Amino acid sequence: MLSKSKVKYIQSLGQKKQRDDERLFIAEGPKIVAELLQDNPDGISHVYALPSWVEERRIDLSSSLITEVSVEELARISQLHTPNQVLAVMKQFPESPVPPLKGSIALALDTIQDPGNLGTIIRIADWFGIPRIICSHNCADQYNPKVVQSTMGSIGRVQVHYTDLEAWLGSLTDVPVYAAALQGQDILQMKRLTEGVIVIGNESKGISPAVMEKVNVRLTIPQKGKAESLNAAVATGIIVSHLV
Repeated sequence: MLSKSKVKYIQSLGQKKQRDDERLFIAEGPKIVAELLQDNPDGISHVYALPSWVEERRIDLSSSLITEVSVEELARISQLHTPNQVLAVMKQFPESPVPPLKGSIALALDTIQDPGNLGTIIRIADWFGIPRIICSHNCADQYNPKVVQSTMGSIGRVQVHYTDLEAWLGSLTDVPVYAAALQGQDILQMKRLTEGVIVIGNESKGISPAVMEKVNVRLTIPQKGKAESLNAAVATGIIVSHLV
């Protein structure tokens, strides 16, 4: 049985300040937890799960890292509207500077604030083999429970860095910088990229003028209908599917 203090502590990890202070985050659901167990087994701090999940996965974890909980207890600690069998408290990934990008592709996100968009973009990067994403400081937090949920486990396979995006892009001298824009080169007419940074802008305002000044090539998804714009994650998926 979980104590009130333990329930309160786990619930507090839904808040960014508490996550950052503890260097932890929450992952929920059999698929996400299973993938994190596989990709980052040393990152498990503790797992709270229904007896049926524990019985199925006991071989994968030391008993000291597992606490069996009831359906009611799982609901109390879950960040989801419908709790799903298991909640893992994970260690945050080690922070590191952005490595040289010569010969590789990276995504750069300028003020992507919707957690669902950020999580989906992380998943898209994983699907297309893009190893890292560089975020401006005012992007959503990669450890936000909604972001983690939207990645469907990809958070353990894509490195996410936070930095002063304008300054970082300005420091690049050996790879081209591309940006999604309303006016630019038609991606359907371009060759696939072998290296470079692809910048995706804010959901409503697009890429800031200061960041756009650091861009070498503007990219455009050709429009056939009358929609004003595309969802940031959808635009990312279309661009990388044609260029990466």
